[in-house]
Amino acid sequence: MKSRIKLIGVIAVVALLAAGGAGAAVWWMKSDGTKSAAAGADAAHAGKDAKDANASKDDGEPAPDYKYVTLDKVLVMLRGPNGSAVSHYMAVDIVFKTLPEQEKRTKDHLPLLRTVAVKALSTHTVESAQAMSVDQFAQLLNQAYAESYAADRREAPFAEALIGKLIIE
Repeated sequence: MKSRIKLIGVIAVVALLAAGGAGAAVWWMKSDGTKSAAAGADAAHAGKDAKDANASKDDGEPAPDYKYVTLDKVLVMLRGPNGSAVSHYMAVDIVFKTLPEQEKRTKDHLPLLRTVAVKALSTHTVESAQAMSVDQFAQLLNQAYAESYAADRREAPFAEALIGKLIIE
């Protein structure tokens, strides 16, 4: 009988501690959220001031809600100096920013988009690729895609190509 009372007491203490821990966690998360909300309000206020300064650029329409389609693991062998054969490569993950109604078409075009990317990136040597920034690679790819779609007299199904990952070995 005494052991049962002790067992019930231990279970009650454990339950009380668990409830206290859960309450502390909620309080902790709420206080962090309040600080974040206050910081967000300050940032929004600062952003509003900057937005007022750039009011001439904003036409009052909300920005479209984009979807992002990923083209993973585009592998490109890089040429060595003077065109010599070396075992260097580049691995790129490309992300396409597209409108929701163009998402399926973008996914359907992924084989073409991979081919254009390989063609555009394979012209580089190891040294020239290492000297380029991620933004320069994105600009190079966007230009290659624009030229490819212009040659086919078609509109690209995406707004912009972004670099998700870039590895040069």
